[in-house]
Parts: sequence; C-alpha cells; structure tokens
Amino acid sequence: MEPELAAAYERCRQLHRHHGRTYYLATRLLPAAKRPHVHALYGFTRYADEIVDSTDDLPPAERAARLREWSDRFVAGLHGARVDDPLLPAVLHTIERYDMDRADFASFLRSMAMDLEVTEYADYDDLLDYMEGSAAVIGTMMLPILEPENAAAAREPARQLGLAFQLTNFLRDIGEDLQRGRIYLPQRDLRTFGVSPAELYQAAARGTATTAIRELVRYEIVRAREHYAAAAPGVTMLAPTSQACIRTAFHLYGGILDEIERADLDVFARRATVPTRRRLQVAARCLLTPAGTPIATPRAPERAS
Repeated sequence: MEPELAAAYERCRQLHRHHGRTYYLATRLLPAAKRPHVHALYGFTRYADEIVDSTDDLPPAERAARLREWSDRFVAGLHGARVDDPLLPAVLHTIERYDMDRADFASFLRSMAMDLEVTEYADYDDLLDYMEGSAAVIGTMMLPILEPENAAAAREPARQLGLAFQLTNFLRDIGEDLQRGRIYLPQRDLRTFGVSPAELYQAAARGTATTAIRELVRYEIVRAREHYAAAAPGVTMLAPTSQACIRTAFHLYGGILDEIERADLDVFARRATVPTRRRLQVAARCLLTPAGTPIATPRAPERAS
C-alpha cells in the first residue's frame, strides 16, 4: 500500500477510535482485513460532520462553502482525479474496492448540508427524510463490507439499524444539539406532549427534564426500539465473520436507551453512556455467540398515535 493511502487509512482509524468508541469496539470483532474499510467510512462521515458542527465559530455560509469544497474534492476523486486530502484517498479506495453505491454518499452529503439550514422538523416523516441520508445510507454503505448472502434482503434491515442508531444518538444528545440551535425531535411530537422548544432550552439550562419531557423521551425510545426490532433479522443475514461486530453494535447502542431509562428518562442530568465494563462484557458475549443465532428483541409497548 502506498504511504499516502496507508496514512489516510490511519487517519480514519484515529478519528474512529477517538470519536466513535462504541462502534470502534464493535469493529474490532471484524476480520482484520475488513476493519480499515469500516474506519474509512466512519472517517468520511465524521469529517463531514466536523465541518458542519465543529466550526461553530464560523458563519453558516462559510461552513457551507467548506462542505461544498470538500464534497467537490470527493466527487472529483470518484471520477479519477488525484485528491490531496488527509483521509479521502482511503474512502475512495474503499468505495472502489467494494463497488459501493455512489448515490449513498451523495445522499449523506445532502443531509449534512441540511444541518446548516434546517434547525427543526415538523413531523417524523420530515425527520426521516433527513435521516435517510444521515443514517439509513450508512447502513447500506456497510453492506458490501459485511458480505450478506442476499444483499437485497439485507438492505432494509441495514437501513433500519442506521435509523435506530441515529434516533438513539438524538435522544442521548438532545442537550448538545440544543447548544447548536437544533431540535431533532419532531415538532408534532413536542406538541403532543405539551413541550415547547423554549421549555427544552430551559430544562437543558437547569440540567433536569420536566415530567412532560420525560414522557416525550419515553415515546421516542419506543419508536427507536421499533427500528431495532426491524433491523434485528438482518444480523443473521450477514457473513458469519461479520455478525459478532454488528451484534455488538446493536446491543451497545440499544444499551444507551437502557441507560436513559435508568436515569428516569432525564436526558439533561447526564449523558447516557454504557459503562466500559458492560461494553466489554457485551462484546465478549457477542463474540462467543454462534453465527446465525437470532437477536431477541423485547416487545415494545404500543405507542399512542
């Protein structure tokens, strides 16, 4: 491997290790030859996210220009141009290696651009439009690396797992998103539970959620678990060597919802994380679980419509 390409893969791995501890741990259960390609996909999504979120001191127009410039560089690389970038060579190499669907990457970049313009979503359908690019396509990007026996059958569960992970992150990070002026929970849901955006900001400032906010969070947790339930059958569709990784990620991200519940649904009191010891226990258990073992998901209570 050329030094430039090796350095790009290493840069992606470092980003993954630093920012995606849960997913990074799960990735270590993949065969060594597959891990760099997962790191590359993570690096791509993380770097775009950093352009959008880690430059808050810059006006939105300048952040949008930086995202467009980086996106144009990426597209040029897809068309064969030599790209001077610390991580894109690894991303482009991975896309070519697995003949990945370029439309997934375009959809992802579209959602990243939305984050610079859209601060709230009217209803869940509107949020799903955003999440299609920010989350569902990440599930389908991964499929060629995970090598399902029937890629067409595995596609929808992969989408659902991406949605489940994203909604879990939204619930965990409500306070952080408010600091960026964003509310990902649908406005219709806020109204259903009698929660105004101002009340969310006030609760975040106090560091404690009201009863109404807790009920709203409970509602969204049920919705997230519906996505997990829809994703569960896809794990056993993957190559046997890929199942422990995704099984681990499935349980660890779902464990964040458990931690929110253990905190009495107060997402402002502390950031919900799965303790390190439990993460290692889950990874070990999943590594020892025979391939093909179905994931048992608890039956979620009915959601009010």
